[in-house]
Amino acid sequence: MFLPQPALSAVAVPPPGEGPGFWAGAPSAVAADGFVYLAYRLRRPVGEGRGYAVVVARSADGQTFEPLLTITKEQMHTESLERPTLVRTPAGSWRLYLSCATYGTKHWRVELLEAATPAAFDPAQARVVLPGDLKTGVKDPVIVHHDGIWHLWASCHPLEIPAEADQMVTDYATSPDGLDWTWHGTALDRRPGHWDSRGVRVSAVQFTPDGLTAYYDGRASATENYEERTGLATGPDPSTLTAHGLTPHAQSPYGGLRYLEILPLPTGHTRLYYEYTRPDGAHELRTELLQPHQD
Repeated sequence: MFLPQPALSAVAVPPPGEGPGFWAGAPSAVAADGFVYLAYRLRRPVGEGRGYAVVVARSADGQTFEPLLTITKEQMHTESLERPTLVRTPAGSWRLYLSCATYGTKHWRVELLEAATPAAFDPAQARVVLPGDLKTGVKDPVIVHHDGIWHLWASCHPLEIPAEADQMVTDYATSPDGLDWTWHGTALDRRPGHWDSRGVRVSAVQFTPDGLTAYYDGRASATENYEERTGLATGPDPSTLTAHGLTPHAQSPYGGLRYLEILPLPTGHTRLYYEYTRPDGAHELRTELLQPHQD
């Protein structure tokens, strides 16, 4: 298992302001060509911009990042941006999947940008790959290429009752090319009466000889929206995940610890990235470096 230990972490990206509603986080990372490439979301409070930008950055050490590209919500014609997903294809090209809020609704969709390098994504070339529908908003995908197949786990929100749209489950889909997806139903569901009874959102997945291990964000109530904590689930296959534990496996004493990203490095080390609530209520993007076999 790769569970965060915040006491051993360092701040990789600070929030864009102080206090609740200012966030840097929702990370997605790729190790390539001797660098760590990181995509993350920047947010201001509701009424001041919400998720206003996604940044693609590069680091030689995995901790200190140089921004390469900033994509704004205006460029994506969206009310707010959430977790991006940065992927390098087996052919060596790059993809950036962006979670976009539809103006004036609770609906979310996922759009795709493709480029030869992480600094070359062009918002004008975006296309919708996960549209959702009138009943479901789709966002925050985790995408893994494994055994010749593209696997996707996405946070899905019910839209028929707007006041209940914060609820979420994680659905699973596959694709031969990472563009056209086939849905296979809910992989991880909420657990009534538990700490994750209101919503579950897979944030990282690792394939194992016995199936897979998934890390997820969970919350018990609507009031815990934005302050999810990290849980652990396992399954015999990608479509069937079972949550473990009566309490969260990782959290901040001040609120949430969410959007855990696990990045294996060529050295055998592992980098963790996650969004962490500070004492003032702002969220910062933190990282930890784990030694080989430290899990």
